[in-house]
Amino acid sequence: MSKPALQRARVLAQIAFFALFALTPVFDLFRYDLIAGHAWFLTFPWHLGIDELIAGTGHPLAAAGNIVLFLFLPVLGTLALIILVAWKWGRLYCGWLCPHFSVVETINRLMLFATGKHSLWDKKTTPPWEPDGTPAPRDKRYWFAVVPAAIAFAFAWALVGLTYLMPPSQVYSGLLNGSLTRGEVIFLTAATTVLSLEFLFARHLFCRYACAIGLFQSFAWMGNKKAMVVGFERERLSDCANCLNGHGSACDAVCPMRLKPRNVKRWMFACTQCGQCVSACATVNREHPQGQLLRWVSNDAARRNEARFSALSQTDEDAGAR
Repeated sequence: MSKPALQRARVLAQIAFFALFALTPVFDLFRYDLIAGHAWFLTFPWHLGIDELIAGTGHPLAAAGNIVLFLFLPVLGTLALIILVAWKWGRLYCGWLCPHFSVVETINRLMLFATGKHSLWDKKTTPPWEPDGTPAPRDKRYWFAVVPAAIAFAFAWALVGLTYLMPPSQVYSGLLNGSLTRGEVIFLTAATTVLSLEFLFARHLFCRYACAIGLFQSFAWMGNKKAMVVGFERERLSDCANCLNGHGSACDAVCPMRLKPRNVKRWMFACTQCGQCVSACATVNREHPQGQLLRWVSNDAARRNEARFSALSQTDEDAGAR
């Protein structure tokens, strides 16, 4: 699969998972109903089996067993699967599926058009070219798209989040008919406000420092020296440092997490394995005889790459110190 095709596949995966995220409560695939007082899973009521204990007719040991069987084991099993995938391949969930990260990338793109930067906190603007050499749009009028997009995504998230707690038919009909309850209005207003601010000002900060799922994936990935990582041919550094017409590197410019993909693994802690840096490098070097400098590597190749990279980095540091 070519790199552009890989990115198209990733976008399709993000769209499909966002749709799944929105439709899961509608079809009772998974949600907790505050009205009914129990969860739904794959269209079936999901009880913890403690109703008898609450009614005073059940045994405590039976109730404890039900909690372990119907709550702890499913939750721990899901987390274990996520961690296992991350241990081998990194934060694939974040880069390929996470509905929050797809919003991050969308707003990043719009803000890039409006300001030349992915985030308000970036110190420098990115080069005014795409990796294929075409001019990148730069127009302050895109702010009229950035802010509405952030608010729209925030409202969508708040609305979908509410359907995970209240009957979706009640929420959507109430929205269409203007008959939402006072509690629902308060929830939607508060959640939309908080998420709008987060989408506008703290997208990357949340992904890097506040998302528990992302952090646990990163810790698992860092613990495996053979895990899939972006490999870099540091010996060809002179081909790389200013690949965009002398205005910086394409891989740095496209990273949605604002990382420097040519760094050692420990400085790539928050990498989401989206592969945009790899795609950009392939595009920029499409006519270079030696090809791209960035590639995904894993297993022994990943360990050798990291060892060689660390050794060369230390040599550069020592030379700089002298």
